[in-house]
Amino acid sequence: MSEHIKIVVDAMGGDNAPDVTVRGAVEALEVSDKISIILTGRTDDIKKELEKYSYDTDRIEIVHANDVIGFDEPPVMAIRKKKDSSIVVGMNLVKRGEADAFVSAGSTGAILVGGQFVVGRIKGIERAPLAPLIPTAKGPSLLIDCGANVDARASHLVQFAQMGSIYMKHVVGVENPRVAIVNIGAEEEKGNMLVKETYPLLKECTDINFVGSIEARDIPNGDADVIVCEAFVGNVILKLYEGLASTLLSEVKKGLMANLRSKIGALMIKPALKKTMKNFMGADQGGAPLLGLKGLVVKAHGSSTSDDIKQAIIQCIQFSEEDINEKIKENITME
Repeated sequence: MSEHIKIVVDAMGGDNAPDVTVRGAVEALEVSDKISIILTGRTDDIKKELEKYSYDTDRIEIVHANDVIGFDEPPVMAIRKKKDSSIVVGMNLVKRGEADAFVSAGSTGAILVGGQFVVGRIKGIERAPLAPLIPTAKGPSLLIDCGANVDARASHLVQFAQMGSIYMKHVVGVENPRVAIVNIGAEEEKGNMLVKETYPLLKECTDINFVGSIEARDIPNGDADVIVCEAFVGNVILKLYEGLASTLLSEVKKGLMANLRSKIGALMIKPALKKTMKNFMGADQGGAPLLGLKGLVVKAHGSSTSDDIKQAIIQCIQFSEEDINEKIKENITME
C-alpha cells in the first residue's frame, strides 16, 4: 500500500493519560491500515502502557518529550517555556512536515496557541477556528467557532463559513452544506452589531449555501450543516449541549429504574434507546479540528475515552486524503 498517513498523538494529554491515549492509538491501528502513529511524551510511561497490547510495532513510534503542559497553566507562557512538552514537540513534527496531523486531549488553551504560533496559519487566513461536529436529529453539524476567537470580526466569520463548508463537503460528505449564522431571531435585521455586519457579507458569498439566521433552539433539529458564530457564543452552545445531554441521560436512567414495571420496560427498549442516545450524544465524532492551519490539529475532549481518541485519529484520514488545507488555499486565500 502507499505510504502511511502519519498522525502524532499527545500521549500525555488529557485527564486519563497516558492510559486512554495509548490505548486509543493502538485501537486506531486496528481500525485502519492507512495510518502510522507517533506518540509524544515520556518514553518510559508510554512503553509501560504499550506493553499491555499486541500491535504492529512498525506503525508506532515514540518521540520523547519530558514536559507536560497542565490545564491550569497560562497557555502562551507554557508554549514559550515548555519547548520539550508533548504538545510543542508534537506540533513541531507537523510544522517540519514529519507528520500529517496532531491529536491531543490536553490543555485547550495551549493547543490553540500552539496551533497558531507553532504550526502556523495558512497565508491569507485571518483566524483559525475550533470546529467540533455536534449531533443533531439530521446528522452531525459543524459548530464554528466554539472556543478559539472570542473577539472575532465579520471577515473572520465569513472565512469560518467558507472553511466549514469545505470541511463538511469533503470530510463529512454533505453536498452543498447549509450555512447559517447564530442569531436571536430569523429576521435579517435582528442581532448584535457583529451579526448585523456579517449577515450581508454571507449573503454575498457565492461559494457557500447561506440559508440565513438560526436560533439556538433550531440547532438540535439540524436546520443547518455549518453553524457560524464567534467563540463566546459557540462555547456556550457547546457546553449547554454537553450539560443538557448528560442531564437528560441521567434523568432517563433514573426514570427507567424507578420501579419494577419501569425496569421491565427498560429491558425491552434498551437496545433502541442505547443506539439513539449514542448517536445523539456524538460518541463517534472524535475531536474538533482547528481549521486554517498549515497542518491538521485536532483537539479531543479532556475527559476523552480511548474510543474518543481512536475516533479523533481516524477522522484525520479523510482530512488528509481530501487535502483540505490545499482546498482552503485554493478556494479562500487565492480569491
